Amino acid sequence: MGLPPEVTIRDVGPRDGLQPEPPLAIDDRVSLVRALTDAGLRHVEVAAFVSPQAVPAMAGAAEVVASLDRCPGVTYVALVPNQRGAEMALETDIDELTVTISVSETYNQRNVRMTVEESVAEIAAVCALSSPTPVDAVVSCSFGSPYEADVGPAKAVALGGRLLDGGATRITYADTTGMATPRRIAELGHALGDAPGDVGLHLHDSRGTALVNAYAALELGLTRFDTAVGGLGGSPFAHGAGGNLATEELVALLDDLGVTTGVDVDRLVTAALMVEDLIGRPVPSGVAHVGPRTRVAPNA
Repeated sequence: MGLPPEVTIRDVGPRDGLQPEPPLAIDDRVSLVRALTDAGLRHVEVAAFVSPQAVPAMAGAAEVVASLDRCPGVTYVALVPNQRGAEMALETDIDELTVTISVSETYNQRNVRMTVEESVAEIAAVCALSSPTPVDAVVSCSFGSPYEADVGPAKAVALGGRLLDGGATRITYADTTGMATPRRIAELGHALGDAPGDVGLHLHDSRGTALVNAYAALELGLTRFDTAVGGLGGSPFAHGAGGNLATEELVALLDDLGVTTGVDVDRLVTAALMVEDLIGRPVPSGVAHVGPRTRVAPNA
């Protein structure tokens, strides 16, 4: 089918997934990271160095990073909103930073309390401060904004180019509000053309399109995806925003397609059910509850 032979998955569950949830104990957050790396994930966003008053669930980020059982070959990632957050993260043994900026002016101001232009400058400063630690710039609302509706892909790609020029290592285009469709994914791919840089996608499932959007991206040759175990997450600044594409759902699909991830889907399901116990409610992932298509019912 012309699909890539392998993809890279960054699980953002311990950060993006847990961010809107009631705060969990440090040990529970560390146990979740361990469960993900035990499943074979080699890229995990583990914390956010943000104000605990603004995001209570992310309090204790330095303690989380210090408590990790380091697994060889795993990249441990932290989100930072600004230079102060980067300074705090760099005082720990973190491997990579993520920063966020939005194509949507209104969303950007509500999310990081800066204009888009201010964010461009701040991200360049974070990149300069953080070097040689890699910085992935996540471009929010790349497929539409809850405030300004449609966002042309050319605008998102142009912003990504400016961030690369400012020192970002790579760009991830985020469907923050779940407004993307395969057609919109194709439009982004066309706008990217031969643009330089390592491009990833961060997909949310607000309208039930995240998995089909991932497949559309695979057909375009994109090979890097953000997902969250259990399908948790969702922006508090976008009304109705759903959770992330569930890691186990993407891996189950890729396994069936013969695309290598290096991730054990059964162990991922175990991790998703662990999250379910921790937050005290069902996770939205279907694969977490019924398993991959290869699972045989007991006593069948």
